[in-house]
Amino acid sequence: MFRHIAAALMIVSLAAPAVAGAADRTEMRLLDEVAKKVNTYAWFTVFDDVSASLDNGVVTLTGKVTMPYKRNEIAKRVAKVDGIREVHNKIEVLPVSQMDDDLRYRIARAIYSHPAFWHYATMIDPPIHIVVDRGHVTLTGVVNSEVDRMIARSLASQFLAFSVKSEIKTTAEARQAFEGV
Repeated sequence: MFRHIAAALMIVSLAAPAVAGAADRTEMRLLDEVAKKVNTYAWFTVFDDVSASLDNGVVTLTGKVTMPYKRNEIAKRVAKVDGIREVHNKIEVLPVSQMDDDLRYRIARAIYSHPAFWHYATMIDPPIHIVVDRGHVTLTGVVNSEVDRMIARSLASQFLAFSVKSEIKTTAEARQAFEGV
């Protein structure tokens, strides 16, 4: 999801100078740099989800990752961004579970091998993230349309997950969220 927030940030940042003051532009620039640090982390996968909020140079990282080293390394990368005074790392590490791993791979295979999602699957950073925590699935990210969102949820629901929750946004919803910032 965070990667798509970065894409939406890029779109909004083009319009930002016309509507935002200098402080807002600085925050947008910092959030864009934070997004780049997370997105370029080599071990960040579709099974991880990280979000960030910024308040006066203090970044709060939230979300879930599959390994403990990811939590720490992402925070270290974000702390190196010029203008960031402090990082509050609230990223959770998902428990180790063979059942969860199997569910992750099966859902990812179902989504990204579906013809409606081939164009997403070929991206360097596929937009739909699949977070599985003790058998409960949460889909996050940004897709082009409501139809894509519904198909992704439908595909994820065909497996033996305890629950499936979709937090996927459309590009229009993501754009509106950032224009409200």
